[in-house]
Amino acid sequence: MPFARLQLSIIVGAAICASLWVGPAEADPRAQIRGNLPDDLRIQLRQAIGEVDGPPTNRFEARRRARAALESAEALLRSEGYYQPLLEDIVEGEDAPVAIVSIEPGRRFTLAEPTIQWASPEPQADVIQTARARLNLEPGAPGRAADVIAAEGRIIASLSEQGYPDAEVQPRRVVVDHAAFAVAPTYRIASGHLVRLDGVRVDSAGPTNPAWVAALAPWREGDRYDPEQVAELERRLLETGVYDGVNVSLTPADQARADGNRPVVVTLTYRPRRIVEAGATFSTADGSGVEGLWTYYNRFGRADTLRFQARIADIDSRIGADLTLPHWRQPGQLLALSAAVVNEDTDAYIRTAGVFSADIRQRIGKTSWVSYGLGVDAGKYDENRFDPVTQLPLSITRDLAILTGRGSAYLDQSNDPLNPMTGWRATLNVQPTAVTGEDSLLFLRAEAQLTGYIPLRDDATTVAAGRVRLGSIIGGDELTIPSDRLFYSGGGGSVRGYEYQSVAPRLPDNTPRGGLSLFEVSAEVRHDLGRNFGAVAFVDAGAVGFQETPDFSNLRYAVGFGARYNLSFGPIRADIAFPLNRREGDASFQIYVSIGQAF
Repeated sequence: MPFARLQLSIIVGAAICASLWVGPAEADPRAQIRGNLPDDLRIQLRQAIGEVDGPPTNRFEARRRARAALESAEALLRSEGYYQPLLEDIVEGEDAPVAIVSIEPGRRFTLAEPTIQWASPEPQADVIQTARARLNLEPGAPGRAADVIAAEGRIIASLSEQGYPDAEVQPRRVVVDHAAFAVAPTYRIASGHLVRLDGVRVDSAGPTNPAWVAALAPWREGDRYDPEQVAELERRLLETGVYDGVNVSLTPADQARADGNRPVVVTLTYRPRRIVEAGATFSTADGSGVEGLWTYYNRFGRADTLRFQARIADIDSRIGADLTLPHWRQPGQLLALSAAVVNEDTDAYIRTAGVFSADIRQRIGKTSWVSYGLGVDAGKYDENRFDPVTQLPLSITRDLAILTGRGSAYLDQSNDPLNPMTGWRATLNVQPTAVTGEDSLLFLRAEAQLTGYIPLRDDATTVAAGRVRLGSIIGGDELTIPSDRLFYSGGGGSVRGYEYQSVAPRLPDNTPRGGLSLFEVSAEVRHDLGRNFGAVAFVDAGAVGFQETPDFSNLRYAVGFGARYNLSFGPIRADIAFPLNRREGDASFQIYVSIGQAF
């Protein structure tokens, strides 16, 4: 069901939430550590020895704890390269016995030159060279067991990346030379044969066309196996959004083709092909409404989505259909077609029109994209306008047909789509537009937004976020440009604290006046309170101008705070915002509830 955003412009009271945290009682170490130790090693030993609920009740219990601590300490020291430690378990005291482990770590052993022994058949010479470089074991470095084991995993990963997915480890041999204080690892690796890829085999029964899936593969027959390419095919199928699960894997070695190439098997888990949804929204600022959706997946056997929509609402009512065809002419390319009959009833204008659009979006990387397309609108406009000559309000009714070129780009360098903590995002929209009918004109509408996220602490529990949005219309004037193409500001997605479209100057009858330029800026400080909760403080500002360049003389400001509850996929936010320079008709505050951060 679509998520309903709630905004209240009437006073509903204040809710106060408090949480109490009582820390656990301080635990005792299993045994005290005695000896001349480096600080970092002492900390590791404390963690390895562990804690208990209370002191020992007798000497027998103290002795047992000391011996257990000694064993844990010895295991840790060996793993850190201390192979000649002097350890002693001690019990002191009669009535209040204390468990002690005395530790003298001795000299730390260092790594000798590692050796790789290859089982027959050996991989190619360049593969051997790359695998050896990936060892990342420097002779003379501390002989830590974890480093020795991790290097073995890096060898296997390197082989897999270079076309040897069947590579296996055989028992390694590590020689500890007590005379030379050295650790000499010898890795025994069976690389298997070089694997070259064949085609794609779809093993799941369902409506998806296997030839379409095969065309998404980012390799050609005979290419060397690359796990990243196999993972990319899985990503391409998952991003369509029509499957509950996708598994892409290489066939076993015994299923290779006669030429030695091996196919990739795709297993698809289908979601229900038809979904019916209904939803309702209520907002004293943006209006209320009910909506129904009927969605059909994979109608044409290529992970397509066909959606029919009917909505009756105070501001935006419509009936229409959308069709999306992922990976349209090439991987990562989406074709989106949309047609609808709409009725928009805002304070600034009423529009009844038929609309059609066709857009092609090309993914760049994992989260960025560029898009281009065309839109056609034809209908009746009832507009409340301002005549700059007479300085009086003016009501206009006209029939217009509008052809719009649509170009946009979205660059996402943030770390999370719903709850970013680092990085930045940039959006650019450019719309050359031709209007015909009772008025004829050409103009260009351009809009850009930049957001940034900076963690104020290393653990990102406090994040500063900022947003700047600019817009301009070139080539037309305020009176002739259709009202729905003018800039407005105010509401949950722009300047919080003000109602929808209410930041701009108004006509004498309090109707919002659209403008030719836009400026908005927001700043937030987000703080993680733990236990899935967070708090936010923010300031927003915005202005609508009547020239092509932004006008900063009529800025409207708002401040506020909010709460966040973090779910597995992102936060639920609730914000309350207060306008600082209210005018007649502005509410004293606004409340917003939605999914995801404000920007």
